[in-house]
Amino acid sequence: MLHLPKFTLLAGLTVGLSSRAMAAGGEAAASLEDFLHLPVTNSMLTSIVFTLLFVALIRWIVGRPTLVPSRGQAVVEGLLLGLREMFEPIIGKKAMPVAFPLLMCFFIFILLHNWSGLIPLVGTMGWGVDDAEGHFHLIAPLLRPHTADANGTLALALVSFGAWLIIIFKYAGPKVILHDLFGNKAEKGDMNGGMYAFLSVIFLLVGVIEIVSIFIRPVTLSARLFGNVYGGENLLHATNYIFIFYFLEIIVGLVQAFVFTLLSAVYIGLICNHGDDHDHGATGDHAASPDSAH
Repeated sequence: MLHLPKFTLLAGLTVGLSSRAMAAGGEAAASLEDFLHLPVTNSMLTSIVFTLLFVALIRWIVGRPTLVPSRGQAVVEGLLLGLREMFEPIIGKKAMPVAFPLLMCFFIFILLHNWSGLIPLVGTMGWGVDDAEGHFHLIAPLLRPHTADANGTLALALVSFGAWLIIIFKYAGPKVILHDLFGNKAEKGDMNGGMYAFLSVIFLLVGVIEIVSIFIRPVTLSARLFGNVYGGENLLHATNYIFIFYFLEIIVGLVQAFVFTLLSAVYIGLICNHGDDHDHGATGDHAASPDSAH
């Protein structure tokens, strides 16, 4: 089942990080302190409002969880079970119990806020001024999608990166991580010593490049999500929610939520999903060895 406390914790953590990332540049959210006298931005307010509404909706659909599930509980559990079966081969069985709740929170949270921008009043209702010609110019929207704010997507990416570090050190360990990054992947017995030493240098250099790519993951994760959602938001506002663009943004919102979640899962699985294969191989070798028959 959906673990709602973890979902609300993710929402609170990303809201807190986004409020501290305001100086990071990009498309910053508008402060509502002058209008509501609260130290929040419009994207933070949207995060809080829509997250609480979603939690209340799931509680209403599921009701009190029982061993014999109700119709609403069965639907929610069926969706989560399908996603679990999709992600488990990527993450691996060892890290799955910890990683899966986090990934589902990412997927639901991002999808929820991607689609929040499809509501006509979100991003268009707020405070503004009239120009000399009598045209109204919006200054501070009351609500704005969390993922259409560069600070919000950066906060999500930093949470993903931090969780990745914790999970790989817990379920893989420093030795596996160092070998995965810098170790020679070739079999020493299959080649001469000179070639093996040469490959060791190559893998070491590749590991240095991999370290650089790892540290830019938060940038690529946040920029990809922000660019697609922010661009779609502007497109909808400019075209007055024409149906074809509205339909495309529904698909884009779903795809971007899935891409962010899938990439987070792949990053974890690249390091943590070796043990299952090794354990299976070791078991098979033991069963097939002549000594095991005695």
